[in-house]
Amino acid sequence: MMNEKSLMSNAFQTFIKEAPEHQKVWMETVQKLGGASKLDAKTEALSYIAVLAVLRLEGGLPFHVKHAKSLGATREEIISAVLVGLPAAGNVVIQALPVALQAFDSE
Repeated sequence: MMNEKSLMSNAFQTFIKEAPEHQKVWMETVQKLGGASKLDAKTEALSYIAVLAVLRLEGGLPFHVKHAKSLGATREEIISAVLVGLPAAGNVVIQALPVALQAFDSE
């Protein structure tokens, strides 16, 4: 089974290693924003996947897909989350499909 760190992008791992104080503040902020959200955890995780797909940030997808899966997201929900931005962003979101599905299908 993959550990969380192996699912993180190289960029985020470098951020953790090289800028630990900034990373600590960043994670505190992320946690506070999550606490302010009125979405349930699974919906928020799927929404985040949609944002990553639209912004073409495939490096973050494995970690966040595994997180969504741990919250009960199905393979079909992951696909829908990736494609939800299709009307607004166009077919750029399909670049995220292979990455997201590989993460979902792996252990």
